[in-house]
Amino acid sequence: MNARLRVGIAGYGVVGRRRRLHIDAHPRLSVTAVSDVTFDRDSVMPDGVRQYRDYRDLISGERLDLLFVCLPNYLAADATIRGLSAGLHVFCEKPPGRDLADVAGVRKAERRHPRLKLKYGFNHRYHDSVRDALSLIRSGGLGRILNLNGIYGKSHIIPFDKGWRAQRRYAGGGILLDQGIHMVDLMRLFAGDFVDVRSVVSNSYWKHDVEDNAYALMTTKTGAVALLHSSATLWRHRFSLDMTLERGSINLAGILSGSKSYGAETLTVATAAKKDSGDPRETTTRYNEDNSWRDEIHEFADCVLQNKKVLHGHSLDAFKTMELIYRIYCADPSWKKKYRLSDSGSRRSR
Repeated sequence: MNARLRVGIAGYGVVGRRRRLHIDAHPRLSVTAVSDVTFDRDSVMPDGVRQYRDYRDLISGERLDLLFVCLPNYLAADATIRGLSAGLHVFCEKPPGRDLADVAGVRKAERRHPRLKLKYGFNHRYHDSVRDALSLIRSGGLGRILNLNGIYGKSHIIPFDKGWRAQRRYAGGGILLDQGIHMVDLMRLFAGDFVDVRSVVSNSYWKHDVEDNAYALMTTKTGAVALLHSSATLWRHRFSLDMTLERGSINLAGILSGSKSYGAETLTVATAAKKDSGDPRETTTRYNEDNSWRDEIHEFADCVLQNKKVLHGHSLDAFKTMELIYRIYCADPSWKKKYRLSDSGSRRSR
């Protein structure tokens, strides 16, 4: 019988605990140690899992095979680099860091350890509605994408009004980097890379030094146009992505989540009518299960166990998505000047 791989979780908050449920459910993985600053001391849990207050002690003090990084933005890159340097395969939650410099540092470390697997958690790609939409687009039946219109945002009950998330030096950015990164990643997944970006970025409502709204107008090399609104002032949780193609349209609405507050997850497909009636036939599919976290972990485990290449969420994927995030920041001249942002995506002192 094959032994289970030993997994450590750096950052045992809401996300870390949720990851553990699916890690332990995998037949070849087992969480043996975790770390979190909320622990009173280093000790052993009733179930035998060892706990550390400092992720650095977890990495240096445990015999692990895999490391899951579920830490704040300002610690994610350091923990990932330490994990790779310790000979561990690493799975890191989004965002991969505060800026492009953080991700570039990780990629440099990754190149020193080519046998290790590194994957970033963009679990929205693993929702069944997203997978079905991608299959439909790639089949070519509806033609090429003409435009996309994405809205992703939170109500005013958000964690950006306190703690490290509201401080640029720790978070790197606000709603766009924390949540909007998923919509940016999906737009790249569906339409490809964007060559022109214009934006308006604002923190006029919550008045922290991270954004509470970001509006972007982007175009691809093939001429597809994308509108993006990432917001922390919608007053209700909302996820919607409309895509118009040459011979029809696709709408993704709602997203199944732990909070159950984004509404029903649906995929609506309309086929353009031969006669312009303005009301084409459409079909809607509703999804009642979210297996994205499970499937993402299974894919990562398979890459490790079968020595397969990471195809989704690899470091270049993460870098390109972060690069587009920073292009949105820098495309607003006022925002770029206000926070002295560099076109290279690195931090400057204020």
